[in-house]
Amino acid sequence: QVQLVESGGGLVQAGGSLSLSCAASGIISSINSMAWYRQAPGKQRDLVGAITSGGSTNYADSVKGRFTISRDNAKNTVYLQMNSLKPEDTAVYYCYAEVRVTFTPRYKPYWGQGTQVTVSS
Repeated sequence: QVQLVESGGGLVQAGGSLSLSCAASGIISSINSMAWYRQAPGKQRDLVGAITSGGSTNYADSVKGRFTISRDNAKNTVYLQMNSLKPEDTAVYYCYAEVRVTFTPRYKPYWGQGTQVTVSS
């Protein structure tokens, strides 16, 4: 019913920048919060940043001042601009959205397939 498709991952040197995007598609009535999570090998999946439908944001302490999350509600798309990247930012980045499918009463969580971000030292 709903798909989240991510793009923009890749390999970058430390200090560089990358931009991720995630577009939600399907029979969508509305989207509540959207977010980016990341998971490094052998570690749990952690929140990177989140944004409400109204544009309020919050970030993990480790990325504050370096990463910026934004969204385009008309396009059902969330973005993550990553600057001053560090090797410890290397992980698979997952898009997350709380979506209400048309003609259903509740928001449900959906995940993207993940995109690899590798930062070399």
